[in-house]
Amino acid sequence: MRHPVVAPLAVFAAGAAGAAYLYGTDPHEPGHLLPRCPFRFLTGLLCPACGGTRMVYDLMHGHLTAAWLDNRALLLASPLALGLLLRWAVEGVRGRRWRPTLSARAQALVLLLAVAWTVTRNLT
Repeated sequence: MRHPVVAPLAVFAAGAAGAAYLYGTDPHEPGHLLPRCPFRFLTGLLCPACGGTRMVYDLMHGHLTAAWLDNRALLLASPLALGLLLRWAVEGVRGRRWRPTLSARAQALVLLLAVAWTVTRNLT
């Protein structure tokens, strides 16, 4: 068995490598090696995460208003996601395996918010 800190450190390393590439690659401009959204490719509609890459790029360059316009929902959820990642890493350093759990009600709320955000952003 691997030590519990290996997985969160691997996620941090992959995120750092992706951020390093993204920092010098403007996703607002075409022609880069950045993944396209499969949902948007297939349907032509924006998914709940569409604009996330542009949002992160704009945040790294200090463009808060542009990040807000790219994807408000992801921007608001980012502190929670980073907090969960940090907790996972801290528990791993302590030698404990940690898996966050969501109740069925919380899962339904997340799904409802994602659907509502998808509908809202595709109507405007």
